Formats: sequence, C-alpha cells, structure tokens
Amino acid sequence: MKELAGRLAALDPDAGAALHVIAYFDRLVEGRAGLESLVRGAAVLSGCPARLVDDARGVRIRVDADGVRQDGGGPVEPGWMSAALVPNGVPAVWLERSGPPDGVHAMVLERAAAAARDVLDRTRGRAAVKSREADPASVEVLLDASAPEHARRQAAVRLGLRDTATARAVAPAGAMTVVEPVPSLGTRMPATGGRRAGIGPVVPVLGLPASAAAARTALRFTAEGDEQDPGPRTVYAEELGGLALLADAVGPGTEPIPDVRALDRALAAAPWVAGTLHAVAFAPSLRAAATELTLHHSTLQDRLAQAEHWLGWPVHEPRGRLRLQLALTVWRLHRNQRL
Repeated sequence: MKELAGRLAALDPDAGAALHVIAYFDRLVEGRAGLESLVRGAAVLSGCPARLVDDARGVRIRVDADGVRQDGGGPVEPGWMSAALVPNGVPAVWLERSGPPDGVHAMVLERAAAAARDVLDRTRGRAAVKSREADPASVEVLLDASAPEHARRQAAVRLGLRDTATARAVAPAGAMTVVEPVPSLGTRMPATGGRRAGIGPVVPVLGLPASAAAARTALRFTAEGDEQDPGPRTVYAEELGGLALLADAVGPGTEPIPDVRALDRALAAAPWVAGTLHAVAFAPSLRAAATELTLHHSTLQDRLAQAEHWLGWPVHEPRGRLRLQLALTVWRLHRNQRL
C-alpha cells in the first residue's frame, strides 16, 4: 500500500494523499486502536486540531495538530469541517478548520468517523461476557478516562471486577493494554511471560485509566534486553519517580539533545558500545560492570576510554556517569515513541 501510494502521488498528489489516509486508518482499525488514537490520526493527517464529540455516550476528546491530547479548547464552531457517525446524524468528528471539507480533509473525516463508529459500537453496547481475555471491548471502556463512570462500572462488572477490587494496567509492547486484578494494594504483578511491558500502579478499579496512562509511559522506558538495546524488558511506573517527567518532554517532533546525538554517533561506531555504556552507567561500579560484561577490568578501561572519546565527555566521575544515564534514558524515549 505504501509503495502504491508513492507511485500514485507522483501522478496525482491528491489521490496519493487520500490513499495514504485510507492506509493509515486501516492500520489503526486492524490494530484495534482506541478513540484517542483515531482522533490523534485525524489531527496529525489534517494538520489542525481534531475532536470527537458524542454527548449521548459521554465522549469528548480533543487532540491538537502535533498529536498531543488537549481537551477543552472552547465550544465547537458550527462552521468547522465535520462528519457524522451515521448518515444524516449529528456531526461528531470535527476538524478545527473553517469551510466545507474537500480533498484530504474530506477523506480524513470520512475514515475517522467510520473508525470511531466501529469503536463506539464495540465498546458502548456489547453484551456481557465472562473472560477478560475474551472481552477487549470492556477493557477499552474501563481504561477510557473519557467514558462515563457508569459505563466503566458496567465494564468492570462484565470483567468480573467489583467496585472495591484493586487492579493495575499492563501495557505490553505491540499489544492492547490489559487489566490484571491485584489482591491487595502494593502487591507486585506476576511475570509478564518475558514480553516487554510497562506496568501501572495498583489502584481501585475506577482509577484504572490513570494506571493505564502510567503503564504506557513505563513501556517507553523498556528495552529489548539484547546487545544492541540493553536494559529492562519490564518497567514498573511507580519505580520511575521523577524520570517519568522526561517522557512528557520527549515526544513526536522533539529534537534530540546534543548528548543524544553524541550517543548515537558512539553507538554507531562499534557493536560493543551499547552494552558497555549501559553497564557502566547502571552497574554499582566499574568492576561490577566488567563482571556483567564478562570482561577483564583493563579491557573495560580500554573500551571506556574509546567510548568517552566518541561521546565527548568522561563518564568515570559521578557527574559524567549521571550525564550518561540521562542520555541513555532520553535516547530510549526517542526510540520508543511508537510503542
């Protein structure tokens, strides 16, 4: 589809752009994306803020042009481009741009409305089932902060969760966020089967939207755990502390800081750099790092001297080591924006 869109764009830019929009929303639908992701797609593709407003089902989502959710923004203007979820229905998908929709904007509205209708039908009126694993629609409602409280209570009941229960959200890489009941506050989660995952804090059931948001943030701090991407495959949100603030500062369109650019150059210089710098940054000492890497201490010293040359700063002393830790963390956040 991407190759076809490219060829078509060379012949007819408008047709190529329309095909790109179709492919984009098809991928979201296939991945069972939630409402916020659909509105974000409409905003980014159209280049202006987008909204989904369905007062009958208690849904109000607004995403600005750079993909950041910013609810509010004042009342809807009747002159904005819009589309209804059903033929002759009330407009529900809005682009904050005046005039009748044409070209790409018309296609964005059409595809976003169709996808949103499918999600709302799936998540706001589905028959009850007993299994959490078999009912992703109820999980989606339970984790949706924009859903009315009564709808989230009903979803919790369908999932076998009581109002008094505690649970936490788990965000696996490449899969839908899931809910795991936890017997008591503070109890850690079972193993995630080796999959990369961010794990949200334990909360009362109705607090799960916040746990899900924290889990998705924690997921961005995970790594593949291999030689080229060393680090933890599972990260608990409550263990991030102030590091979670970095995730807000590194988003789509954020330019890498100079230390991250230097780190990229160092990582490209030799295959051993990633593992060496990670071990030096996070092991208790250089000797512990050498043991972790199964290297002689003098060999690690030689590697470290070369890596410091590529980085442009020393990492032996505490200040340089902290700088390396921050550079590695921010590098990972850039790398994991699409998880």
